[in-house]
Amino acid sequence: MQNAKLKNYLHLHLLVFIAGFTAVLGELITITAVPLVWYRMVIASILMFLYIKIAKVKLKINPKTILRLSIAGIIIALHWITFFGAIDEANISIALAMFSTGAFFASFIEPIIYKRSIIWYEIVFGVIVIIGVYVITQSEMKYLTGILLGISSAFFSSLFAVLNGSFLKQNTATVISFYEFLSGVLFISIYILCFGDGFSADFFNISKSDFGYLFILASICTAYAFIASVYVMKIISPYSVVLTYNLEPVYGIILALILFPEKEKMSTSFYYGAVIIIGVVLLNAILKYDRKLKRNHS
Repeated sequence: MQNAKLKNYLHLHLLVFIAGFTAVLGELITITAVPLVWYRMVIASILMFLYIKIAKVKLKINPKTILRLSIAGIIIALHWITFFGAIDEANISIALAMFSTGAFFASFIEPIIYKRSIIWYEIVFGVIVIIGVYVITQSEMKYLTGILLGISSAFFSSLFAVLNGSFLKQNTATVISFYEFLSGVLFISIYILCFGDGFSADFFNISKSDFGYLFILASICTAYAFIASVYVMKIISPYSVVLTYNLEPVYGIILALILFPEKEKMSTSFYYGAVIIIGVVLLNAILKYDRKLKRNHS
């Protein structure tokens, strides 16, 4: 049992590393955020459908649930579009530092969705996160558009995570993800047809390297990561999973500094701000776990 737990902890860290690597792929792929996310969700949907057929997973769910999953699918599509948009407008470090503000948004979204009271220290942490963002913004004003897109991405990510948590009680993660990805593809397709240049020959004319990176993004970083994280949660506590996933920006920023040293070298103030935000996120997860333990023992 101990050996199985160790394997799952290593697997969990691999998944977090993969999550951090997503930002690196966003930097390497040359197409813009909207077509990038469209390709990501199309390829991931196909791969998940193949997995569903092989594993004989039942896809039948009621129309009301499909509607809810469709809304979540649009939210995750918006999260990815704004996240990769932040990388395009700024860089990986900015996108990931801003992505860390998601815990601040979750502290307000969770009480609304789950009808619970706001915890006092979450307000304090929220203020500290804002200070961290302010420190980064003051020194990196040239990346203001990227900062705003990164914060938007964090908001959509938090909203998606809170909604998805309630869906997992009724359906399997594979079925949920499949319907969400399909609705995301439909949403982006409508957007491209109405506000973009449509599905022209240029849209499908992507380089071999871009397609290779997109396939890695859709298969390993999306389809595999979504399914694998659920299996890990069966052995490791949700707290450990959430806490470890909060290390994603740390892994991602370190990777970015190694792979793109010239573009990713930031001012000292940026790292002060990033440490404030990520530190608060980790402390919030620890306090939440302690609170949960006390509630279970009382």
